[in-house]
Amino acid sequence: MAGRLGIIAGGGPLPRHAAAACRSDGRPCFILGLEGAVDPETLTAAPSTTVRLGAAGRAIDILRREGVEEIVMVGRVRRPSMAALRPDWRGTQLLARIGLRAAGDDGLLSAVVGELEREGFRVVGIDQILQSLLIGEGAVGHLRPDALAEQDIARGREVATAIGRLDIGQAVVVQAGTVLAVEAIEGTDAMLERAARFRLQGKGGVLVKMRKPQQERRVDLPTVGESTVASAAAAGLAGIAVEAGGALVVDRAAVAAAADAAGLFVVGIPPLAAP
Repeated sequence: MAGRLGIIAGGGPLPRHAAAACRSDGRPCFILGLEGAVDPETLTAAPSTTVRLGAAGRAIDILRREGVEEIVMVGRVRRPSMAALRPDWRGTQLLARIGLRAAGDDGLLSAVVGELEREGFRVVGIDQILQSLLIGEGAVGHLRPDALAEQDIARGREVATAIGRLDIGQAVVVQAGTVLAVEAIEGTDAMLERAARFRLQGKGGVLVKMRKPQQERRVDLPTVGESTVASAAAAGLAGIAVEAGGALVVDRAAVAAAADAAGLFVVGIPPLAAP
């Protein structure tokens, strides 16, 4: 059996799924919740404590004290301002080493993974803990995209790949070939609210989520859950397309049921071929 798993937990249900997988496997785990991000119910899923995002030294000391050998970083975290970050001494040293790599989320997360490995931890991806959550190609529910939606998916895949390559975001909303919104720091749900204000007359519109081409695969994979379906439905979209083999579906049965009830498709699509 692998050693004790440290779950560095942001918001949402994925950290709880990781803890449940450990219980099912008989594997010990410890949850290190990020203050201001982690859900209170996550902290009851396993032995746990919380830490400020900028308190890198305290976080490492806690993980060592708890006998953690492997680490998974999972859950939503809104990037704070430097004033709110308040890094401790080790956090300040980390930021100094990261430098310009912290300009985008992928650069920052890749650097954090590297620092954890320098400290002797093994960092694994959530897809290694919860392989069943990875979406494959094809429909999750009973509905499938029509010809218009297929065109929007193709356009969305190109745009999402482009903004991902620039380390801006992972998602885009396209309707009738027109880009209504792209994801940046606000996150997918807020982007969908914005896209709803710019919907064109007529049906259609697709949310496309793709992994960034250069992304550190062990952190921040695109994720779809029931809340994503609800937000897409509220925005008047026809469906959701996410990268097969590079995105997670949280509670596939619930997502399928919610999508069918809302009249939306959810499909896994192949990544854009490398140039």
